[in-house]
Amino acid sequence: MSATPDIVIAPDARGAHSLHRLVGPSRYWLTPPDLYAELDAEFRFDFDPCPCPLPDGYNGLQVPWGRRNYVNPPFRAKDGITGGPTAFVRKAIEEQKHGNTSVLLIPVQSYVNLLLEAGAELRSAGRVRWLEAETKEPMRNPSQILCAILRPNVKTQRRRATELQMQTERATRRPLKWPR
Repeated sequence: MSATPDIVIAPDARGAHSLHRLVGPSRYWLTPPDLYAELDAEFRFDFDPCPCPLPDGYNGLQVPWGRRNYVNPPFRAKDGITGGPTAFVRKAIEEQKHGNTSVLLIPVQSYVNLLLEAGAELRSAGRVRWLEAETKEPMRNPSQILCAILRPNVKTQRRRATELQMQTERATRRPLKWPR
């Protein structure tokens, strides 16, 4: 049986509604209620495409989503019945084109979060075909690469400007002449 577009899965008030990973035949990991409550207070979710328990025949990737979606997909494609995080990210991007908001909790390398917390500007560099050092042969199956730019923040820039100004003033001062 396949899911029909009239199936509406609203997040439940306890926040114990979304899976992040299926381990074995019936083990799900639920969103901690305090995390869900914090996000729901900001976004007021009206749809959850990854509910727990998953209704028979339901596929969150094949139904229209709501206006404000809470998305905590399986963390690996092999853990989900309908796909992993990449499939749900693609669906969220499509929903964005229809004017819908999606908040996704997806796995990420810890260094990416460190960069975000430091205020990094993140850009996709695409699939970079790195060159083998000796042969200069391009990599056959390149991975997606993220370009992270860390710029000084405004406080740091002001402090540096002040320090440079003080150094310039010290360097251009005439030596003091002491009376003898």
